[in-house]
Amino acid sequence: MILGTKLGAVARSTRVALGSRSTLATPLHQGISPAPCANRGFRSSTAVQSLQTAIVGLPNVGKSTLFNAIVQNGKAASANFPFCTIEPNSGIVTVPDDRLQVLAEISKSKDIVPTTFEFVDVAGLVKGASNGEGLGNQFLGNIRTTDAIVQVIRAFDDDDVIHVSGRVSSVDDADIINLELALADLGQIEKRLDKLKKGKKSKEEQEKNEMEAAALTRIQQALEAGKAARTVELDKEELMLIKSLGLITLKPMIYAANVPEDDLADKGANNPYVQALRARAAEEGLEVAIVSAKVESELMELPKEEAQEWLEALGVKDGGLANLIRATYAALGLRTYFTTGEKETRAWTICSGMTAPQAAGTIHSDFEKGFIRAETIAYDDFVKVKGYSAAKEAGMLRSEGKEYVVQEGDVLLFRFNV
Repeated sequence: MILGTKLGAVARSTRVALGSRSTLATPLHQGISPAPCANRGFRSSTAVQSLQTAIVGLPNVGKSTLFNAIVQNGKAASANFPFCTIEPNSGIVTVPDDRLQVLAEISKSKDIVPTTFEFVDVAGLVKGASNGEGLGNQFLGNIRTTDAIVQVIRAFDDDDVIHVSGRVSSVDDADIINLELALADLGQIEKRLDKLKKGKKSKEEQEKNEMEAAALTRIQQALEAGKAARTVELDKEELMLIKSLGLITLKPMIYAANVPEDDLADKGANNPYVQALRARAAEEGLEVAIVSAKVESELMELPKEEAQEWLEALGVKDGGLANLIRATYAALGLRTYFTTGEKETRAWTICSGMTAPQAAGTIHSDFEKGFIRAETIAYDDFVKVKGYSAAKEAGMLRSEGKEYVVQEGDVLLFRFNV
């Protein structure tokens, strides 16, 4: 929950290489209810392949350390002072998925191609960022161009690591960031509402302006009440009308609690900072991923087998990268389907609710335009019968048409005209 009272007062007065070398032991979708990312203004099925997730937080919470550990080309600076990161760093994350190797062995594939998405490390925000404090306007602008937000929250004590506020409080830290994001959105909305009132418009333009103004007014009211823009119900047309504003609090967000290594096994159950953050996240309907930036950075230095052994010694199956990706997939409402054959086994990312032709479009637009059918089998069934031929003989290979909604883990073979 954003600090509603304070926000209202201010408003009135101012108006995917495997980072940790670990792989996902469970499918990305298990235990979560994906948000309908297709309804969040993505222009086409292929847009899913270029999603960006911003990593934000106060200075010295472990953002850049985490970033360096989870991206294959992470080169972000990391030091014990505020604003160590000024320019945003970006890196491609390879999404770890055990299912790829299993499919490749069955199909005798020459290559394995995981799906990926991009993380952007944005410099630390501070109180007053929406008014330019700490180069805040520049940093907030970097967040606007991304599709989702991971807010890293410090959940550890360390006298040697300076806290910008002088003391550690996971909820207070989250409130500072959320308040600044909301104030930044309020400023954008106010400017846009003023612009919508000016100039002569055609009847059609006027109707669109009125619809946009109504949507923005509802969001404005929510922000002033201490709620994020993402809590406001908007239809597809309204989302498209306001998309150009890049409202930050409209974006899906998750919290990443940066904990000591001893708190990984019980997922921070006995960590008071994590407990407080989970309570706050529950109020907001958000996910909390448990990570240890220190552990992730050390895992990167180990061979795969040793990294896995150390994770097991810490009492965990997956590293923080897997937890973070799983939560990010949930927040963005993403699913994974597979194509497999002798040439390659490949994972593809789509929005939940996408149809077979739209899923085909993530491979190539011609696949979507000339779509005929999708020969489909669930991952578990494919593994059980050991391939397409056996699946067809067993009557388990289905022929699905244009209305079929692709499910998590589907193995697909598309038929199309060119």
